[in-house]
Amino acid sequence: MNDVTAATEVHRLPVATLADGTDVGICLHEIRGRLGDGPTVGVCAAIHGNEPTGAQIAFEVAQRFAPGAFRGRLLLLPVANPPSFQANRRHSPIDDLNLNRLFPGTSDGWISERLAATITEHLLERVDVFIDLHSGGDRPTVDYVYIHNAEELSRGFGSRVLYRANPTKVGTMFSGTSVAVTTAREIPSVVVELGGGGIDQRVYIERGVRGVTNILRLVGVLNDPPDSPPEQVVADSIVTVRPGAGGWLETVAPPLGDAIGADAPLGRIVSPYSFEVLEELRNPADDGVMVLSHLTRNLVQPGDYGYMIATGITA
Repeated sequence: MNDVTAATEVHRLPVATLADGTDVGICLHEIRGRLGDGPTVGVCAAIHGNEPTGAQIAFEVAQRFAPGAFRGRLLLLPVANPPSFQANRRHSPIDDLNLNRLFPGTSDGWISERLAATITEHLLERVDVFIDLHSGGDRPTVDYVYIHNAEELSRGFGSRVLYRANPTKVGTMFSGTSVAVTTAREIPSVVVELGGGGIDQRVYIERGVRGVTNILRLVGVLNDPPDSPPEQVVADSIVTVRPGAGGWLETVAPPLGDAIGADAPLGRIVSPYSFEVLEELRNPADDGVMVLSHLTRNLVQPGDYGYMIATGITA
């Protein structure tokens, strides 16, 4: 039992024992509401270990709702991928696999596949609503929400830019992800991309908590009426720009959420050794909106995530 309140339990679920004797498992926080029956809402974070912003959002949500003044139940998984989280890596340092391509997993496979199977059994198959929190990683910063199978909830999170993927791409895009499991169960699912990078995350954490709270209002977990979303735009495509050279990436693009024109400058790669400009990056897409950028001077490798531009914008 958690000492904060009897409404909360922390379930420590074992997954495997490593060769050095270390046990790997996950901690699933279960908070039961005291105001009656309601849906079970699952919140998952840090499926990619270098995306810790969502874990901090989950922490703050747990603190806020620990007294149980709501209906239904919250299941919070702040760190879905402990080996990657400890190593600050997108892929597992143990088997070099991407956990968010392995769901529903298998109990007798690689350790990442076993993690996926444990998360599927104890979280994804027990929820009525699912929120999956991602961020830009330890260098880039990102800001948009997918419209998947629950548009009202995606809009209700409160981000200004939404991404509705082309239906022909949806199956491939979400194959092996956590939301592939919940979608197959016809569970309303929201995938959030918010924050990240080497900057103060407090503004993104606060926005994340507000967004999760507003979704809880929309599904009847909380009594108070939901906030109206801000003015929003919807994109039907996202173009990723990757550097061809390694070095310091210096951004000149507009801020996240702002418009950018076709062929507009995004940034440049500068050698940390000679200070030469090795490459200039420009927007290869049509007019669009910035949704991923580097907000500080970051060291990048060829092929890293540089910038993402949402295109095909409608109001």
